[in-house]
Amino acid sequence: MNILWIEDFGGALPTGTGTLSSMFLDLISFDNWDEDELSLLSRPNDLENFCKENSVLHCVFLCRHYFDYAEFKVNNELAKRIDAVIIDIRLDNNVDFSLPIPSRSHTTAKFHEEAGFYIFNDLVHLGIPAEKMCFMTGEKNSFSGFKKQCDDIYIPEVVGFEKSDAEYGKLRQWIKERESDYAILRRGIIEGCNFLKSHIEKDDGNIQFRDFIKIENNQPVIEIPRTDIKNYLDALSQFLAVKQPNDPFAANIQYRLFLRTLVHEWEENIDPNSFKEKHGNDLSKIRDIYTFAWIMKMTRNWVSHANLLEPLNPQIIGFLFLVNMRAMFKLPKAIQPYERILLRCVSLSPCNAINSQTLNGDINYAEQNIDGVLAALNINESGHFGSKVNSIYRQNTGNPDAEDHDFKGFLLQYFWVNQKPDLRSLTVASNDFLPTLARHIYSRSFLQN
Repeated sequence: MNILWIEDFGGALPTGTGTLSSMFLDLISFDNWDEDELSLLSRPNDLENFCKENSVLHCVFLCRHYFDYAEFKVNNELAKRIDAVIIDIRLDNNVDFSLPIPSRSHTTAKFHEEAGFYIFNDLVHLGIPAEKMCFMTGEKNSFSGFKKQCDDIYIPEVVGFEKSDAEYGKLRQWIKERESDYAILRRGIIEGCNFLKSHIEKDDGNIQFRDFIKIENNQPVIEIPRTDIKNYLDALSQFLAVKQPNDPFAANIQYRLFLRTLVHEWEENIDPNSFKEKHGNDLSKIRDIYTFAWIMKMTRNWVSHANLLEPLNPQIIGFLFLVNMRAMFKLPKAIQPYERILLRCVSLSPCNAINSQTLNGDINYAEQNIDGVLAALNINESGHFGSKVNSIYRQNTGNPDAEDHDFKGFLLQYFWVNQKPDLRSLTVASNDFLPTLARHIYSRSFLQN
């Protein structure tokens, strides 16, 4: 998650590793932090840079006072950038009292003594839900008074913790509770879209999606400008709100709309076979991308005419986002930071290693299972696994009496069956994207075996 931390290090609160470890223990590792060389009070960006350079899954943005916050707000879309907020109340340490404040009813000194309250209210107006914010303060009396005022005027519950070792543990638990599958999915999507926009800005040739356009009369039937791709990424990055839907029905609707937007680009003028033809019909080096493309084409067809993948969940949405972007953009074999986030969403407990012989048996079972389903439905289909699954999809679509089938599982199994000629790329002991993805989806793919 991205955490906005507003703290002026006033009073007896120390700077450096002691405070950071107490507040973020088990969330962020500060093993490589050198508190002798870095001072959070004078250089707050050091914390953000440290998080990014050490590839941690959580990033902390530090603001020392109201003016830091005002600058951060101008330079960031806060509702997209932030997942949780920790606010100190009194922010009058090392602040320039000569700068103008946004309050007419307070003296400058009084405003900065309670600036955390102003920031809390401002963040609510900017779309950050109250349940995503907490106070971490030494001003217990001030917080108690503020909480009562909120209760009196029916403002949602406000959470606060004192600056003490005992309360730091409660703070860490509060942060972990904000880290839902929905929050992880949302953060991974936002970071992924931001990265990919930068990726194609550096090199327009990184838009691999153009290689899937159908060719007629030796010409592509459509053009895909970079602007269209950037608009697509912008739309996806803003789709999931910072406030998680309250009930499964509302969540499913949001996931459904997001998924339809994600797969919309895989329309009839986009054909994975065109990509294969451009590579001389040799799949040896592009089998994963070819597979990802067919997964997206299949998914687009399904969600356009039926809801057979529902109820949708962060795991399947995360998987489809990952393979979609690997198909649409040229990316290194190594896992990208946003992919690490989304892989945690797909599975927190991936398989440590996949045995090739066992995997062969799993794939054979999946293929036999599909044949059994087809036989039970009296469907004559002898084509590829994907064709067989689509036959079942057509049989189910619009049929109120159709038997339920695990179409999420079929989609994952299609990944394995399509990669069958090159299973070594999935079972190799490597931290590259493809085998890592395989380890994250393996258990779910063959759950029924």
